[in-house]
Amino acid sequence: MRWGLLTFRLLLKVVLFISIIFGVCYYSIDVLQKKKNLMDIEVYSPKSTLVVPEHPVKRAKFPFVDVHNHQFDMPIKDLSKLVAEMDSLNMGFMINLSGYRGLYLRKSLENISENAPKRFGLFLNVDFEAIDQADFATTQVALIDSAAKAGVMGLKVYKSLGLSSKDRNGHRIAVKDARLDPIWEACGKNNIPVLIHTGEPASFWQPKDKFNERWLELRQKPGRYRDPKTNPSFEEVLAEQHAIFKKHPNTTFINAHLGWMGNDLDRLGKHLDQYPNVMTEIGAVLAELGRQPKRARQFFIDYQDRLLFGKDSYNVSEYYTYFRVLETEDEYFDYYRKRHAHWKMYGLALPDSVLQKVYYENALRLFPTIDIHLFKLHQP
Repeated sequence: MRWGLLTFRLLLKVVLFISIIFGVCYYSIDVLQKKKNLMDIEVYSPKSTLVVPEHPVKRAKFPFVDVHNHQFDMPIKDLSKLVAEMDSLNMGFMINLSGYRGLYLRKSLENISENAPKRFGLFLNVDFEAIDQADFATTQVALIDSAAKAGVMGLKVYKSLGLSSKDRNGHRIAVKDARLDPIWEACGKNNIPVLIHTGEPASFWQPKDKFNERWLELRQKPGRYRDPKTNPSFEEVLAEQHAIFKKHPNTTFINAHLGWMGNDLDRLGKHLDQYPNVMTEIGAVLAELGRQPKRARQFFIDYQDRLLFGKDSYNVSEYYTYFRVLETEDEYFDYYRKRHAHWKMYGLALPDSVLQKVYYENALRLFPTIDIHLFKLHQP
């Protein structure tokens, strides 16, 4: 009993000693930081002294279709509030890519049909990890056929395919795996596009050092790092994706996030030239465009028939930055998320004819079931 009491007292002394040392060190570091005017990059948020014209935009100049959105509670969502927010933005139509399948998909379709049938569309999601099942191909084709008949507008492929999805033997499922061919073919036959997200920004494969412009994002979101020792390379997964574009010319693909080539628009232009069955969208990659306004503006003009408006994660105020980049000539203004862009944005001032194509005309051509009258009633 006495020995146990002594041990407990000793333990308390050790814990107290460590706590005091830790407190002294923490206080000393804090004093040194203040003395030397040091701060963390996440804290540093300077207010610009630059005086230039500012034209914030809270409502798009023309009505638009958001082809890349996620509403994960669609089966039970109160659509009236969401429609009111869409109206405030001048969003005529939203495509929810997270339609899933089965009961979830059916309930989502019912909610839309009963409450806002002209304002929302759904994409289907399939289970690629069921690839080893004997009836995989026939099951997935039947699923796509029935979904298309029910009004589903396309198939959304998440980045897990090609990166983390595995077969029952633990092997990575490549984007170009031949066992998936019936899926791409079924979409083509049903005349519904495949919006496919493959890979990540190339910087996620690079060393996490002072030269990596995505260092802050990798610090805040360490799970996004792709260790080259355990992951296929950036170029490998892109090549797999491009292989299915070539193999299935009768299927329309929407290469999500500018195909992660927004930092190299010459390469993206060659990509679109090579694959006439491919379109792309700007969801979550606006920061790439806003830092190269001259080149990006010319790219939008050159490829105005191949570009779609997309946002990705839904947040009303974040749309304002999209509108300002696309519509204005403003200079040196903030992006809405520091880890995506520690640089400033510049407006592209796109011509109205190009804006209209990106905002809605290209989407109406791709999705002919969208009510065209929405894009007359909602114009400012």
